[in-house]
Amino acid sequence: MSVYIYDAVRTPRGKGRRDGSLAGVPPAQLVVRLIRALEARLGVTPVQAAEHFTLGCVTQVGVQGGHIALSARIQAGLPDAMACLTLNNFCVSGLSALADAARRVSSGQAELALAGGVESMSQVAFLADTADYYSDMALATAMGWAPVGVAADLLATREGLERPALDAAVLRSHARAAEAWREGRYADRVIPITGADGVVALAQDENIRDFGDGASLARLGPVFAAAGEQGFDAILLAAKPELSAVRHLHTVAHCPPIADGAALLLVGTAEAGRKYGLTPLARIRAVAETADDHVMQLTAGYTAMERALQRAGLALDQLGAIEFMEAFAAVPVLFERDYGPDMAIVNPNGGHLAMGHPMGATGAILAASLLTDMAQLDAETGLVVATGGVGVGAAMVFERAG
Repeated sequence: MSVYIYDAVRTPRGKGRRDGSLAGVPPAQLVVRLIRALEARLGVTPVQAAEHFTLGCVTQVGVQGGHIALSARIQAGLPDAMACLTLNNFCVSGLSALADAARRVSSGQAELALAGGVESMSQVAFLADTADYYSDMALATAMGWAPVGVAADLLATREGLERPALDAAVLRSHARAAEAWREGRYADRVIPITGADGVVALAQDENIRDFGDGASLARLGPVFAAAGEQGFDAILLAAKPELSAVRHLHTVAHCPPIADGAALLLVGTAEAGRKYGLTPLARIRAVAETADDHVMQLTAGYTAMERALQRAGLALDQLGAIEFMEAFAAVPVLFERDYGPDMAIVNPNGGHLAMGHPMGATGAILAASLLTDMAQLDAETGLVVATGGVGVGAAMVFERAG
């Protein structure tokens, strides 16, 4: 059974720190604001008719604990009969949530389903769940685990990447994002978020920077060398003995900024669309969720991409738009080098390196952005690819509906 996307909205991405513009908005309330937006756009009835609600969230402690999908559903006043699932698949959680909703629709479990993701990194810090292998060096050694940024440097080392290529990816991402906002390309899908006082707290992504000619970027030093020296380089090299050292290339600018944000999509059957008077934006043509090298960590997105394209019966050069997650600068640089896509259609409105990475929301944000890209580029087909730490990946192919 075909699965259609009927709408997609997201919040702006705020700086994931205490002075970020969304730091005062509880993460469940970010989701509630998006539910209200979908009701305003589509009508209350179809949103409340959704039979399932899946929400990605990575760090499920504090204000993100206690089953945040269920909490958001209750706070939004959605029906008690709407079953909920909160899932963590690291940085691809939002796309995994959409895949979960799509499976429920395609298998006949739901006519309509809500799916998305949320993360408030200003209120719940990265690694705040304090898993044992984060600090137990013996266990980390046995697992071959290191912080994902150190693994990004390992990937760059293995692939022989150089700093100028990483810098170019950062500059392009910021320049395209700034242009997209100036030209109002995100206006249709980004919902301004108000604070408790009713005043707009944030209306657009606030991590975008102007690096000018790149001179200031070139002066930045590597950010993960210290973590490597604490023992994580040794852990990775023990697992990858073919490499003699880890070259630390990524600076803070080569990492997607930590961010606050949320995104939400409504998906369903063609029959549900006719029943509630909904116009589909796209059909989900293929889905892939993958796992790959847990030491190298950042390669599963490529595997997911290849699998989704195979399932869709498409080649990369047949696509009209691509949203490719800029997990760290090395990841999009390798995509460009090894796959040779038309870079005019890849992240045409900027990417994560510029706008930020609210972990559990990222995949859903990318899916929403792909719909914007497809409309802008008049694309019949589009691809979204997400890559996460410890070797997880996800991808989807969309095709224009109608």
